[in-house]
Amino acid sequence: MKTKVLLSILFLTVSNITFALVSNSEKDALIDLYNATDGANWNLKWDLESPISTWHGVTLEENKVVALDLSFNNLKGNLPINLGNLTSLKTINFHMNKLTGAIPVSLGNLSELESLNMSFNQLNGGIPKTIGKLSSLNDLILFMNRLEGSIPQEIGQLKNLKKLVLYSNNLNGSIPTTIGNMDSLEELHLSSNRISGVIPNEVSNLVQLKTLSLFDNLMIGFIPIEIGNLKNLEELSLANNSLEGEVPLEIAQLTKLETLMLNNNFFEANIDSRITEIATLKNFKFISTPRDTKGIQNVIVFD
Repeated sequence: MKTKVLLSILFLTVSNITFALVSNSEKDALIDLYNATDGANWNLKWDLESPISTWHGVTLEENKVVALDLSFNNLKGNLPINLGNLTSLKTINFHMNKLTGAIPVSLGNLSELESLNMSFNQLNGGIPKTIGKLSSLNDLILFMNRLEGSIPQEIGQLKNLKKLVLYSNNLNGSIPTTIGNMDSLEELHLSSNRISGVIPNEVSNLVQLKTLSLFDNLMIGFIPIEIGNLKNLEELSLANNSLEGEVPLEIAQLTKLETLMLNNNFFEANIDSRITEIATLKNFKFISTPRDTKGIQNVIVFD
């Protein structure tokens, strides 16, 4: 009997410790997230009476919530403001859900966040300026939403960012010149928005860049000759804009380039053969209607 009593006491003690691992502030934020996004109808629900360590998609380290992976889980509704109380988060993955409303400005509190993926939802409103406070961020992935407004200048503060993926939204305005400060950037995907203005010369500072995808926007002006500085570039997609002038020969310096899409702009009809003869080039499309001709097109396509 004494042994059973001791075991019962030990079990209760361990249970209490398990339930107490996470602070009330963090636990409340998780419960608010569950309630605000229709947790009762998630594909994989949480048992709010069970230890947080058993909740689907929640990773704990040293009594802190460090990761939330609720992708493909049928989350619906607006994200709660106190999501920003989970200040030890390193990863948020809400890909492929039905989230609506704005991205909470409180996410700027998550100074340890390394990856933020809220792609393929129905989020609207602007990208909050507080995103610029996420100094540890490596990946910012928000494609396939309904985000609008301009890309905030503050995004240039993300010095450690490697992937910026914002395609298929309703973003407008010009590309901020501060983007040139993000010298760790390897992938820049801004296609299929309503972005206007010119390609800023500051893009040439992104010497680690492998992908520059700006197709299907409202961009004007010339391709800056400084683009030849991007020696690591493997994909340059500028199709379906209103760019004009000559295609700069400096593109021929991009000796790792595999994909070059320039079609449906207003470039001059001639393109230097040294560009089309880049040894690594596998996919190339150039269909141009110069503004100063009467519908004369120069068409070069190969895959």
